[in-house]
Amino acid sequence: MNSSDSKPTSILQRVASTLLATTLSQRGDLLALKDAAGGHYVHVNEAMAAWIGRPIDDIVGKTDAQLFDADLAKLLRAADVAAIANGAPLNAEHKFERDGQRFEFGATRMLVGEEGHAKRDLCVIWHNLSSERQKEAQLKAALQQLEQQQRSMEQMRLDAQDYPLHDVTTGMHTRAHFDEQLAREVDLSTREQRQFALVTIELDPLQPAVVALGEAARQRVVEQLGRVLRSNTRAMDASGRLSGVRFAILLSGVGLATAHTRMEGLRRQCATHIVAHEGHDLGFSVSMGVASFPHTAATVEALTHSSEAGLALAQQRGGNQVTLASIRFDDVAKS
Repeated sequence: MNSSDSKPTSILQRVASTLLATTLSQRGDLLALKDAAGGHYVHVNEAMAAWIGRPIDDIVGKTDAQLFDADLAKLLRAADVAAIANGAPLNAEHKFERDGQRFEFGATRMLVGEEGHAKRDLCVIWHNLSSERQKEAQLKAALQQLEQQQRSMEQMRLDAQDYPLHDVTTGMHTRAHFDEQLAREVDLSTREQRQFALVTIELDPLQPAVVALGEAARQRVVEQLGRVLRSNTRAMDASGRLSGVRFAILLSGVGLATAHTRMEGLRRQCATHIVAHEGHDLGFSVSMGVASFPHTAATVEALTHSSEAGLALAQQRGGNQVTLASIRFDDVAKS
């Protein structure tokens, strides 16, 4: 080969070397050249030297066994031997710990130098995957969080659409909706310094004849009871089904005495009401506990507890009764 042929080749080699160095520097990749035969480092770039933690001059001439612990050196040498035997460029991933830190690298190995030449080098380019994997994990976590937020918002939207305001069987307000109305009534009555009554109602144990007719008869009685309760409430009042056979009525602007009178009339109406079911005439009765705001209680929780206590007393007395909750002694003293 004459000098005119070698000159362009030399220029191309320098250009390729510069481009490779620039690309590796931009990517933050590590570069090492090793003697293929003995595994001694011939050259490393500054990034590789910084990662190893030694000056370049202190790395050149040494092997992996002299720079790393035995396990890591064995892993790297095995990968080098596999690449040399393969002949063609070989890609691999390495995961290991060094100085208490976890690393993930993608490594490309290829032989450089003329084939058949006595001395050939192994070029190894290391690309740090740890930061990429971390970014991928962060992106995945962010996407999962976004999806969870979207699912939550969609569920909230569906819940808002499907939020049941009325019980299907009785047509009365559901427990959740009635509790909201009760809380609003307490706030309003507190601001305007007015009274109202809360009545807790429960269906008394059904007669054996009704029980013998099964669940359909029981549902028929509950349905009719709901109609009776709704028909005895005004537009400013509220009625709700709290559970299977327990109900409640909120009597707006009504005191304890008036509430007792109205509920006593409702109790008698229930006791004389006849429910027609498959040719049978079914009867039922209810027990009631009446509490008044603010005379027997001044909070939602206390008012509910007071009304339920009155109901429990009515049931203890045999049912089919209306029982008044106790008036608070502090209010008696003030009056």
